[in-house]
Amino acid sequence: MQRPWRALVVLCLANFLILLDTTIVNTAAPDIMTSIDAGIDEVLWVLNGYLLAFASLLIVFGRVGDLVGPRAVFVAGLAVFTVASVLCGLATSPGLLIGARVLQGVGAAALTPQALTLISGIFPAERRGAAFGIFTAVAGVAAVSGPTVGGLVVTAFGWQAVFLLNIPFGVLGVVLALKFVPDLRAGRPHRFDVVGVVLATGALLALVYALVEGQRHDWGVITGVLSIPAVLVLSAVLGVAFVLWERRQREALVPLDLFRDRNYSIATGITLISSFAVYGLMLVFVIETQTLLGMSPLMSGVTALPWTLLLSAVAPVGGRLADRIGGRLPLTVGMVLFAAGVLGVAFVPDATSTPVTFIVPMLLIGVGMGLALAPATTEAMRGIPPERAGTASGVLNTARQTGAALGAAVVGAVLQNRLVAALREETAALSTRLPEQVRPRFLDAFEEAAAHGLRLGAGQQGGVATPADLPPDQAELFGALAREAFGTAFVSASRPALAVAAGAILFGGLLALGIKSRAAAPAPVSPVRR
Repeated sequence: MQRPWRALVVLCLANFLILLDTTIVNTAAPDIMTSIDAGIDEVLWVLNGYLLAFASLLIVFGRVGDLVGPRAVFVAGLAVFTVASVLCGLATSPGLLIGARVLQGVGAAALTPQALTLISGIFPAERRGAAFGIFTAVAGVAAVSGPTVGGLVVTAFGWQAVFLLNIPFGVLGVVLALKFVPDLRAGRPHRFDVVGVVLATGALLALVYALVEGQRHDWGVITGVLSIPAVLVLSAVLGVAFVLWERRQREALVPLDLFRDRNYSIATGITLISSFAVYGLMLVFVIETQTLLGMSPLMSGVTALPWTLLLSAVAPVGGRLADRIGGRLPLTVGMVLFAAGVLGVAFVPDATSTPVTFIVPMLLIGVGMGLALAPATTEAMRGIPPERAGTASGVLNTARQTGAALGAAVVGAVLQNRLVAALREETAALSTRLPEQVRPRFLDAFEEAAAHGLRLGAGQQGGVATPADLPPDQAELFGALAREAFGTAFVSASRPALAVAAGAILFGGLLALGIKSRAAAPAPVSPVRR
């Protein structure tokens, strides 16, 4: 068993890089917004450009892995990801950074489905739960290590370093993969469902575009006859068309018969929900700690450290429990604790909070996610035959990354919407403390900032600047009231945004009650090694 465990270490290393990049950029977001003058909507595209490419191409690259071998596609994906990381670090404008992030997502989509396929082929069924437990523990740690690792790196070297950090590890991963990961082939080659790819990608892109850009266009007209509601309708139409198309295909992009397995369906839904909540939470948490509370990126990361430590400690236990007693109990308990922690982040802090304020919510989130992550993956893949592992893992990972994109977009949209509304209320109330001739300028400053995308970088307070021509005493009062308005409004807006995430998690906990206990699947036929 020595060689399989070496291969697992390599797969974990690459997957760690891929998933770390989904959250480490959140930590760098305030500095990115300040450095290249990006608004929250542009930074959401920096986050979601990566996630969209990742989610929409996962199944396609799962098929490519079946055709040319998972190791070859794994190595190619890691190489593309590493090159794109260089381009991200060199980007000087929001547009260039978004483009490089999309290329990163392409590399991540090529790499990720191969890992679960290789694990399913390398490990026998009775050890697969432990292998998945380790793999998902590393994945979970990567997903929540972003604040801590990112805070340290950004504080010491600047935001570009969060991307350049990938280069040496990416090169090392390619070398180790060629040495230790076996070249497995299982099953026959699959054809590509081009129409399915176009419909699924179009539906997801339209939905995320509407959610990210909706507030900037006041949820109305974008240009001419094109509006945010029309884009949402287009997304729904494309989604329905995708399902109808897939039902007619002999070899569908998303084989709907996979979902006849109840545990697979439930675990896939829980995976999507968990990812939705994590990325929505991360977006709010980083902005709250750095922009509102004035923490450095490093201190923001340290504040999230209990989350990372507990998750890394508990996740392997969750994997072993799934092997011994099934996934229903650890999943249900884990999701309840996860939701309680998110609600704690939503309702415990205020504009004067310190890192100590977040300790208990972070501990709850860490334990809850640790109990839930590995059992979800184990229950999803336990009953899947080896010849369908590539497709099943592609669908599972697509659900994970779709959840991430939707989490950042939906929670970000709620945050923007409620922040604008709360700012209007706060500025209207606080403007009465300014001289009468200054009040319109105070109100207009916030309206203009909202119309152009609120700036939520470090020290930007929404992007409202104190007018330079005001007398010193009025300028000081103007700035103090702007900070007070932003602080009160952000705390108010973050609560419904995080309540959406917590509600989704609790729904996932209810789904987990439907998991059926079953014996481990029989050992697969050893795939051909080339």
